[in-house]
Amino acid sequence: MTDRTQTVTAPSGSSKSQNLVFDISGMHCAACSARVERVLNAKEGIEAQVNLALERADIKVRSDIDADAIKAMIEKTGFGASLREGSLSERQAQAEAVDANRERDERRSFYLFLFSAVLTVPLVAPMVGHWLGLGWHMPALIQLVLASLVQIVVGARFYRGAAKALGSGSANMDVLVAMGTSAAFLFSLYQVVTLGAASVGHLYFEASAAILTLIVFGKWLEGRARRSAADALRALMELRPREARLLGKDGASEQMVPIEKVKMGDHVRVLPGEVVPVDGVIIEGRSEFDEALLSGESEPVLRETGDKVISGAVNGVGSVVLDVAAIGDDTVLARIIRLVDQAQTGKAKMQSLADRISAIFVPVVIGIAVLTFLAWIIWGGSFEAAFVAAVSVLVIACPCALGLATPTALVAGTGAAARSGILIRDIDVLEIAGKVSHVVFDKTGTLTEGKPSIVALQFAKGVDETETMLAVAAVQSGSEHPLAKACVADAKKYGQALPRAEAITAHVGKGVEGKLAGSIYLIGTRAFLEENGVDLAEWDGVIGAMAETDLTLSLVARDGSFAALLGFRDEVRKEAKEAVAKLEARGLKTLLLSGDVPKTVARVGQDLGLSEAIGGVSPKQKLEKLSDLQADGHVVAMVGDGLNDAPALAKADVGIAMGSGTDVAIGAAAITLMRVDINLVGDAFDIAGRTYRKIWQNLFWAFFYNIVGIPLAALGFLNPAIAGAAMAFSSVSVVSNALLLRRWKARD
Repeated sequence: MTDRTQTVTAPSGSSKSQNLVFDISGMHCAACSARVERVLNAKEGIEAQVNLALERADIKVRSDIDADAIKAMIEKTGFGASLREGSLSERQAQAEAVDANRERDERRSFYLFLFSAVLTVPLVAPMVGHWLGLGWHMPALIQLVLASLVQIVVGARFYRGAAKALGSGSANMDVLVAMGTSAAFLFSLYQVVTLGAASVGHLYFEASAAILTLIVFGKWLEGRARRSAADALRALMELRPREARLLGKDGASEQMVPIEKVKMGDHVRVLPGEVVPVDGVIIEGRSEFDEALLSGESEPVLRETGDKVISGAVNGVGSVVLDVAAIGDDTVLARIIRLVDQAQTGKAKMQSLADRISAIFVPVVIGIAVLTFLAWIIWGGSFEAAFVAAVSVLVIACPCALGLATPTALVAGTGAAARSGILIRDIDVLEIAGKVSHVVFDKTGTLTEGKPSIVALQFAKGVDETETMLAVAAVQSGSEHPLAKACVADAKKYGQALPRAEAITAHVGKGVEGKLAGSIYLIGTRAFLEENGVDLAEWDGVIGAMAETDLTLSLVARDGSFAALLGFRDEVRKEAKEAVAKLEARGLKTLLLSGDVPKTVARVGQDLGLSEAIGGVSPKQKLEKLSDLQADGHVVAMVGDGLNDAPALAKADVGIAMGSGTDVAIGAAAITLMRVDINLVGDAFDIAGRTYRKIWQNLFWAFFYNIVGIPLAALGFLNPAIAGAAMAFSSVSVVSNALLLRRWKARD
């Protein structure tokens, strides 16, 4: 539902590539999507994934291959194709137009079903009456007229689909339906023409009409269910505003302008009840904002001057003015849509078997139908019995259920997760999540609030406090690290502007250095300062005493000499203890790995009831610990939010990033929690496991249905009408089973 068209640089030695998205119309079953995917992937330089549930193709293609050529390839297979391109508003309009077309097709299918049902009920009624011993009968000519109308009007869509499929050298569900219903209709027509309307035996007009009616009804239900599965992504798309209330340079005048005309640094006003059009910082006013669709937070969130507000949030009762910080595809909302979209269009590993079977399904079924007919004749069955069994085989076989089993569960599961603030980026994690044995946490910003404050200061003799703290803040003013932000915030109390630092270099997991007024400042861990030749021996007592207070420590050196010791306190999140207890109750081992002072880390670990807590750990040592756990056969999840955590998040079997963290951390994680709530870690495991189980359930029933249904039809236990009904509702049952995931909600 969102655009993913972009140009990316390929590895050295290869040409550039681009990602294209095509909406595809006319696909009815797994054989259809498999045919499009096979044709596209047969061309060198194209990697395509075709999603039947979303009716779209996501294609990675060499930049020298024209999009029009790809569109022509898709259309040659017999389907319509529309490329998503243009500006943000244009792409959104395209997606809405496609959605409107699908809604219109659903209405047509329903009207077609009503037309077909009105004509079919009189045909089926005598058969029902016969079962009830009522002796109802309808003249053959009337049956012929009614069935002909159904076969011509309703069957036309299947004949067109079959012709396109056969014309492209393949076969799909339309071929099976067209063959089965045509056989039943033509056999009955032959009897009427050759034997006369008054002396014919049993006719199968009701079978051909009932099959078409039930399949059209099933397709209508299936289409509605597939659209419902994508409701979460559609709701997010609808949050993307088209206009913004832009303030003039004088700050007084304002006008509504297209969102494309808003630039970074502009000021926009958001009135009560309006949707926030951009990511920005409040510079005037205060209000509560509803972020339920973005983070899963059920209660409105109060935002005041200086607070960030994200696009898509709904303003409450106050009027606010925002300084624009991000627009269009750079907003948090756009990133959420991309992550959800990426998960929903992915392909789970277990789908590969269904894809391979779908590719040969229809020819195999036709072969089975022919063998069924011959077997009945050879073993002494009547022509009519052989004919009925063969037709039943054709119409009961359903490749649709195979193609919908995985994508509908993925769309419904990831959509339900997104509504609760859990974004699943890598669908492979669905399988792994259920096997996790150890959950490793970072401390700052993950188990703690991530808003530390300086509560203790110790300076070397002769060091000026104001000068030093302003220098510390200046060196760290561009950092997103919580301790750096605390230093910058603390420096405001001195009432002076920050000086400008130069040659600033961050050392991940250790500290930062910078140059100010000719002096070199080092700020970070004790190990970092000692690595750079700072002698701390005479300060052992002071450092040890502050460490005993369970504070997080940061040391400052100026020109190679110790200058100051800073003690920070960061409160543990109120829900952390409960969340850890829930994970332990699931049989998971919980660990805390932090670069903080070991005593502080140990205290946090003990207070929260963690299985193990280790402090003084560098990013490299975190990786080593994760590797050791994995080498022992454990499946490890890592939960973190900072730049320091990115390598560990990527190394873990399941990386979980807090949405309040850095872009680097979020980009390295398979799962992102958009709401800062540790309880969502357990909820993420829960929805991932449920989605994975639902995929297997769907695949089981899809295979089971065909494995059991086709033999029953071949052995003559099912007449064509019953077989058609079973075929129609098999895919509906698979989609409906997947939709049960929409009921899932994160625990409060």
